Amino acid sequence: MNENTITYTEFFNQVRASIANGTFSKLTLAKTVGNPELQNIYVKTIVEDNILKLSMTYKIYTTEKQELIKICKLDDLEAELIPHINNPFLSALLFTTEADINLKLNKKRVARIDEQAPTFKNADANLVEFLGK
Repeated sequence: MNENTITYTEFFNQVRASIANGTFSKLTLAKTVGNPELQNIYVKTIVEDNILKLSMTYKIYTTEKQELIKICKLDDLEAELIPHINNPFLSALLFTTEADINLKLNKKRVARIDEQAPTFKNADANLVEFLGK
């Protein structure tokens, strides 16, 4: 298990905690290496059959912009996103109502987590409704 794995786990634990406590606004993977077709992944919550799930929007730029939307279970979050970290994304940004939490890889591909003041005042609308807040 390398150092980054520990940092990724910590980051995704914070994502899950923000969903559980109703402060999650959205999650974005960005800052690509080079010019890959996959430019961003946006994650929001969605409710299907009274089950809270994640809606992942993959922004793909080939000859024209495409969006691929994938619905997955909360348990599959890391399995879905970790393969894209470092290939092609150098940054994963968790927006919550309490803080913006940024997982960044530096030039040596070492991951670290930074926190900044929150960008969003409101949590994800589907999540708020699901939690009945």
